[in-house]
Amino acid sequence: MRELDYSELAVSGVRELKPYTPGKPIDELEREYGVSDSIKLASNENPLGASPDALAAVRSALDDVWLYPDANGFHLKSALAELHGVSTDCITLGNGSNDVLVFLAQVFLQPGLESLFSQYCFAVYPIATQMVGAEAVVAPALPEDHSAMPLGHDLRALYERVGPDTRMVWIANPNNPTGTWLDGRRIQDFLASLPGHVICVVDEAYTEYAESDTIGDASKWLERFPNLVVTRTFSKAYGLAGLRVGYALSNPGIADLLNRVRPAFNVNSLALVAARAALGDQDFIRRSREINNAGLVHLTEGLAEIGVSVVPSAANFVLARFDRDGAELNEKLLRKGVIVRPVGNYGLQNYLRITVGTESQNQRLLKALGEILQS
Repeated sequence: MRELDYSELAVSGVRELKPYTPGKPIDELEREYGVSDSIKLASNENPLGASPDALAAVRSALDDVWLYPDANGFHLKSALAELHGVSTDCITLGNGSNDVLVFLAQVFLQPGLESLFSQYCFAVYPIATQMVGAEAVVAPALPEDHSAMPLGHDLRALYERVGPDTRMVWIANPNNPTGTWLDGRRIQDFLASLPGHVICVVDEAYTEYAESDTIGDASKWLERFPNLVVTRTFSKAYGLAGLRVGYALSNPGIADLLNRVRPAFNVNSLALVAARAALGDQDFIRRSREINNAGLVHLTEGLAEIGVSVVPSAANFVLARFDRDGAELNEKLLRKGVIVRPVGNYGLQNYLRITVGTESQNQRLLKALGEILQS
């Protein structure tokens, strides 16, 4: 009997997917390259770690891990509702914000409908779109030589591609992997121009690092725009990437649909208590933002000194442009025990995405990169 190729049984959208490529973990790098004392500046994690309050909450909850978590996330949703000034009926919890992005595709996209996003967008948008068989429509980003925001979202280009079959538009603000951002007033004007059948997802995974008076707070626009969904995560500024917890804010009708596909217990009990405690430690977020702002300046100025330009960033990373292949530079950095993120899979072959680390980590990156470029 012929050995079965199980890919033949899979739906076409899944069969043709290319798996998401995560950053290389430290222990794998050290094992593969025979290095030690390596640093990881690849995955946009908070170099300060997590809030002490969040860690204490996790320790206090360890004895109860034999119990199922609260499937509704009552306490976390209550804290989020208070923070954003919304009803708990507007909240959908996810195993990271990636989870709720997938829910959105499952609920609103299908073959025959279009999903619209910008060139150089977060990788999950096209993955989630293809997974459910919808058509991906890509709007070109602003050009590399744009005077204010190279590689940023071009809202006019996005609007021009909205049609009768468009069901969802995805906008990350600030954007990953570019770090670029949009003024909040411009996004509101864009939302006001969209027809009602188009769901607009504003992904604010990095918003805690940005200045809110510049990019705005999309959670404040929900009453005005019923077709708006805002997603956020505890993986970045809150330092809880290993626990995986994120959420979506939307009008109750959309939230009800998202919660229909959300698996029960998709957020574990330790993540629930850690996230709730982290919300209460806004001093930690302020400190993280201050250190990140200083780190952005350090990296930007340090890279300029060795002849490397960066794209303006409102996130906790910089996208650095080189005159040679980024994958080649990445390989040489790995051999020096420095992990960054090549972004050739985004169509940015001559770029590296570099997470802001501690002052000593930033300096080590700059020293290693300088030595490589001079060799």
